[in-house]
Amino acid sequence: MKNKKTRSTRRIIRPELTDGFHLPLPMEVEGKDAFGQNFKEKTSLAYISHYGSSFFLKTPVTLGEILRLSIDLPPKLSDNQSLKLILKGEVIFIENSQSKDGGRRVSTKFRSKYIISPEKD
Repeated sequence: MKNKKTRSTRRIIRPELTDGFHLPLPMEVEGKDAFGQNFKEKTSLAYISHYGSSFFLKTPVTLGEILRLSIDLPPKLSDNQSLKLILKGEVIFIENSQSKDGGRRVSTKFRSKYIISPEKD
């Protein structure tokens, strides 16, 4: 009997190819840009699933960068309180196509459990 060696290959699956929602919610993204500088940018969520998310960013970022995502949740979900969903995600895909305002579509794979917290003034 021959011993078969198998190679494990890591396949990157873009979040929008998994079960999820196209949900245009306001959000803020924080992290380091492609030049190593801290940035904070307001944008809109394009897609979210249990696996990850996609959104457009004007700030250039690199693959593998860990970003902090702060997503505004609809008030109807929380008795009209202002709540945010806080997540960390690793950049796994950057599309060459641009949005109307010049941003590139960035896809992340979630790296943390989520936190829902009240908005701080």
